[in-house]
Amino acid sequence: MAFRNLMAKLGAGNATVDTVLDSPVTQPGGTVTGTVHLTGGSVAQDIAECRVSLQAAVEVESGDHEWRENVTFGTAVVAGAGRIEPGARAAVPFSFPVPWQCPFTAVDGWTLRGVSIGLRTRVDIPGGSDPGDLDAVTVQPLPVQRTVLQALGGLGFGFRGADVEKGRLAGSDLPFYQEVEFTPPPALRGRVNELEVTFLTSPHGVEVVLEVDRRGGLFTEGRDVGGRLHLSHHDTDVSAVAAQLDAAVRQLGSRRGWL
Repeated sequence: MAFRNLMAKLGAGNATVDTVLDSPVTQPGGTVTGTVHLTGGSVAQDIAECRVSLQAAVEVESGDHEWRENVTFGTAVVAGAGRIEPGARAAVPFSFPVPWQCPFTAVDGWTLRGVSIGLRTRVDIPGGSDPGDLDAVTVQPLPVQRTVLQALGGLGFGFRGADVEKGRLAGSDLPFYQEVEFTPPPALRGRVNELEVTFLTSPHGVEVVLEVDRRGGLFTEGRDVGGRLHLSHHDTDVSAVAAQLDAAVRQLGSRRGWL
């Protein structure tokens, strides 16, 4: 028995966990629901708690170095302390709120390369190896976010890519933020490298952060300039939003001498 207890602490014969999602698809401000299935190992084990959290793959920059790391956010405890006997089974249902500023991972059926969100399940076993599970979650944009993407396309901006960067902007709720990158329309090519868009969403609406990467000239360095546009969740008229975005970009351009 002592040997089996030792092996369980090292992970051999440990309890196992399998999380089954009711649906892997959600959106910012939505929910993820499912059931955590626990199966006892070869020996009885005490469990401190079982928790779920979202996990994002985040880009980190420091000096000349860049790497990716997994960052968990929005953690919730789904079960407290207990004991699971050898071979016993337990099912724990849960409903997990998705933060409003959670990055979206797919648009109109297209998966965004560089953006990955998963639901991480962890079971804390004092003195032992913690079994865990990771399930992919598809986060779709809110209607207002999708409207902004469509409006930018209509203005001639071309989708370049998306990523999630570690850090905070004014108004950020999470320790990272999503950037969606666009190539400039023909009228701005030669003066602008790209437009980067970040959505700072809340229950009341969305603040669209616009950052333009300016092209440097022969004797000048390129630099970023930015502005913000406030929209409500009811702003889903593509033409109307396109007009607001066009005005915001032109205002940035007139201040910086692009136009």
